[in-house]
This record gives sequence, structure tokens and C-alpha cells, in this order.
Amino acid sequence: MKRATVALGMIAVLVGRVSAQDTSPIVSEGVVEASVEAVWTAWTANDALRAWLAPHAEIDLRLGGLMRTNYNPQGALGDAQTIENTILSFEPGRMISIRVAKFPDGFPFPNAVGEMWTAIYFETAGQGRTRVRIGGLGFRADEESQRMRAFFDRGNAATLRHLQHHFSPESR
Repeated sequence: MKRATVALGMIAVLVGRVSAQDTSPIVSEGVVEASVEAVWTAWTANDALRAWLAPHAEIDLRLGGLMRTNYNPQGALGDAQTIENTILSFEPGRMISIRVAKFPDGFPFPNAVGEMWTAIYFETAGQGRTRVRIGGLGFRADEESQRMRAFFDRGNAATLRHLQHHFSPESR
């Protein structure tokens, strides 16, 4: 009976009735035209966050501290559109990891987001250049988590592009 069940499951996958779900981490990686110190500051200082990430942003850089952002120019920190991330760990100038503690009203993945977390790595990529690697982890095989995985895959890539643009010579 067990072999028959396994065989039927394999046939279902082959004919497309069941699809494999990707629970692997998502990764966005690129080089930023600035020193590690400048890029680290861009992620971890209040004024610097507001200069490139969101019009309303603040970070309490300590274990258990919050990184709060609101992307709505007419919004305010603490309103219904504020995103709060808890700082899970950090090594100054090298890495910070965060997990969503509060998502904005209307966020389409309320059940899946509690399992996910993000790690951001910084390393020298030559004189005045920094390699940034944003990794999203904690995805499940269910449909909501898979949709969220695709959402954050696009979002993390866009965040990295925005950071690169912030430090590009034409934006200085």
C-alpha cells in the first residue's frame, strides 16, 4: 500500500496536479558604491534610513530593538501602515537580522509572515565598495507562504536596487 501511495504521488507530480514548493531561502545580492561603514550606517542610523529607505523610519539598534518604517509620505510611525521588525542579531559592520513583529494593515500574508526572517550581510568588495546580501528565510510549502516568498523576493531585490541608486555617483 505504501509503494502504491508513493507511486501515485509521483505520477501526480509528473502530470502537474501537484507542484513542488520552494522553501529555500531567497537571496538578493549586489555591490554598492560606498564603504562598508557608509552602507552599514545607511541601514542602522535613523536619518540615514530616512534618506533612502522610507520617509518615516527609525531603528533601536540592540537585540530585541525595533526597526520601524512607514513608506507612506503622509503617514507616521505608529499608524496602521507602520512595519515593525524586531532585531534578532547583529554584528556591527557585518550583519543584521530581523523578523517582522507587526505588519501593516492589509498585508496579504498575515499567517505566513511569522515564520519568516531576514539577514543582511555586508562585506568589502574593493576600495569604497560593499557587497550586500539580503537573505529571506523561513518559508513554508503552503500557498500563502509561497506567495509571500515571491513578494519578498521582488521586494528585497527592489530594496537593494534602491540602496545602490542612493549611493550611485549620479545621485550624489
